[in-house]
Amino acid sequence: MKISSIYRRLAAIGILLIGGSLAFGETGTLKVKATTGRAGIFVDDKYVGPAANFGVTRSYAVEAGEHTITVREPRYETATTHATVVAKKTVTVKVDLKALPEPKGPFGRLRVQGAEKYAAVYVNGGYMGHADEFDNFAQGLLLPAGSYSVKIVSVSGTPVAEQKVELKANETVIVRASGKA
Repeated sequence: MKISSIYRRLAAIGILLIGGSLAFGETGTLKVKATTGRAGIFVDDKYVGPAANFGVTRSYAVEAGEHTITVREPRYETATTHATVVAKKTVTVKVDLKALPEPKGPFGRLRVQGAEKYAAVYVNGGYMGHADEFDNFAQGLLLPAGSYSVKIVSVSGTPVAEQKVELKANETVIVRASGKA
């Protein structure tokens, strides 16, 4: 075997090792305490899940470093802040959301079925909540009667459903996800 061939192989192994260590960088934990636990948490514009469930703040593994945290909830103004996540440490961000005026009816009900529990539900491009909030007969998203574009995206970022719907007053429309991601 030629020496130049050995150096090329060693260089390739070195690049793989360096790339692997960068790809699997150290993580810390992010918790966001928001005015409402229903709020969706976005880290650097990527949806990671709800702020809380059953009154308990959820935590998310986030790569160490500077991040932009956006908190969205359809009944409140969107809030954005910045946080520095330190490897193997927990950082808690507190966000007070300002309530928006209540929408006027008449309302139709939008339900979601077949999506993973924390898949994000978007209506006309705006985050509305996660699938688990809209998946049974007693739940649903109340929206004024009209036409809407509904998109369901798994936490991994994979779209699992996209559909145009027409909501009529006092009626329910169900959007079914193509499968759990």
